[in-house]
Amino acid sequence: MRTIARNKKASHLYFLEDRFEAGIVLRGTEIKSVRAGKVSIKDSYVRVKNGEAFIINMHIAKYKQGNMHNHDETRERKLLLHKSELNKLYGKTHKDSYTIVPTEVYIKEGLCKLEIALAKGKKKHDKRRVLKEKDMKRRMDKAMKESY
Repeated sequence: MRTIARNKKASHLYFLEDRFEAGIVLRGTEIKSVRAGKVSIKDSYVRVKNGEAFIINMHIAKYKQGNMHNHDETRERKLLLHKSELNKLYGKTHKDSYTIVPTEVYIKEGLCKLEIALAKGKKKHDKRRVLKEKDMKRRMDKAMKESY
């Protein structure tokens, strides 16, 4: 498994709960760009409509050696999930006000996979508390290291 892109901002903005692995329907030049590492999922999100999941705003750069049939960089791409997973995602997003965010793009056994997570938005005070806890842990580790 080779990681291509991570969404570091997602864990800062959301409480990430359930995680799912989804395949992505890609065109020929898109998979070549993904393997070259030209992917960004920074501002992307997942929408479930008509019993199918789509990733929106995922940026895959145009393939450098592509021709006139090169792909659109930010088109909607279909995600491949099991029916039970789609039902769970749809239920949580419509009833419990969750969001589906992509957290990681990776290559697994030659196929491009996307890890998505059910996420609940953090409030400003939650973000501050998490940063404060990280800072305290960093200081404790530094003090422990200096004492040895």
